[in-house]
Amino acid sequence: MRFRSTPPGGHGRRGARLAAAALLLLPLAGCGDSGGPAGDANTLTEIDYYDAAPQNSELPALLDQCGAQAGVRVQHQQVPRVQFMPKLLQQASARTLPDLALVDNPDLAQLAATGGLVSLSEAGLSTEGLYPSIVAAGRYEGQTYGIAPGVNGLALYYNQDLFRDAGLTPPKTWTELTSTAKALTKGNRYGIAFSAVGTEEGSFQFEPFFWTAGASLKRLDSPEAVRALTLWKDLVASGSASRSVVTWTQADINDQFLAGNAAMMVNGPWQLPTLNATKDLHFGIVPIPVPTPDAKPVTPLGGEVWTVGRSTPERERKAVAVLKCLLGQEKSAEWSAKAGYIPSNTAAARQLAASNPQLAPFVEEVATAQARTAELGTAYPKVSEALYNAIQASLAGGKSPQQALSAAQGSLG
Repeated sequence: MRFRSTPPGGHGRRGARLAAAALLLLPLAGCGDSGGPAGDANTLTEIDYYDAAPQNSELPALLDQCGAQAGVRVQHQQVPRVQFMPKLLQQASARTLPDLALVDNPDLAQLAATGGLVSLSEAGLSTEGLYPSIVAAGRYEGQTYGIAPGVNGLALYYNQDLFRDAGLTPPKTWTELTSTAKALTKGNRYGIAFSAVGTEEGSFQFEPFFWTAGASLKRLDSPEAVRALTLWKDLVASGSASRSVVTWTQADINDQFLAGNAAMMVNGPWQLPTLNATKDLHFGIVPIPVPTPDAKPVTPLGGEVWTVGRSTPERERKAVAVLKCLLGQEKSAEWSAKAGYIPSNTAAARQLAASNPQLAPFVEEVATAQARTAELGTAYPKVSEALYNAIQASLAGGKSPQQALSAAQGSLG
């Protein structure tokens, strides 16, 4: 998911239980509620939750172009993020899903489990030339149900002026991160900022450290997981990171970085337009630091996947044709450039890294990135909730990393 000014998975993500509860509370969709099966097969429906530039203005244009290429008209509908999954689950139960939907990749498994999506594998949609990690994010029970036109992730931003004045270089390991953050902490300025907020956004920010340490979401209290949370705990306890990280969203830490209150921050490429527009701010970006020099960062894949709702053979065929256009190298690159994403197409991603050095660290990380649902499928939201609660319990609640993570694992039964 792309995290904008409101939280991402910190856009107020709910777990499967909340989404299911919302489904029960909503009335069944009527035939006029943007569903796919009814109506003219030359007019397809599309739905997404984008509510901010540039997507809100750019996506309809791309849909028009790809629709024209496929010989159809595409009706675009935007729904607030908080209503998005309950609405889709409601429509899936009534078999009135839109022909096309742009779905946050961790939600894909839950939606595919309803049986309301077309298997893109069976529809013959090729994933050749795409990053394997990105393809995995759209799979459920051995079939591809969603494909991302592009993805986003996390890297380490640093203030070049502060580093130069201190005679420091960007950290590559956890040991260097700890010492560098301590050296740059002075007065009201913290060495590093990250989001440990009690939502999916907190899990998303922690997962690069969690996974790179070798931890698995199947066991939250492993020694590797404890080691990762200990890193965050020590940064806060030493004063190198603010105690307010437990309430800061990624938008908040970006504000702290902009104001000079943090020398480093963990954040995504969607912040670049704001940062680049700020005069006198000189910053660099490097991959997330790793526990040992020989390790590779394992970051969570953020972003959405395109899906096709079950309807009639003719509508499904035309929807797949539109999707082929949207996922092609040209449109994928165009979309990513405007939306601040990394193209799913490896050739397009390499071209982007060569032409835009700021995005090169994000491109580098995609090769070893991991889908958040890769290990757990539909169980991910529940485990993610336990994880961000453990982070809160340790950083704000006084529990040791071991105690917090053991309690989290115990809560899962």
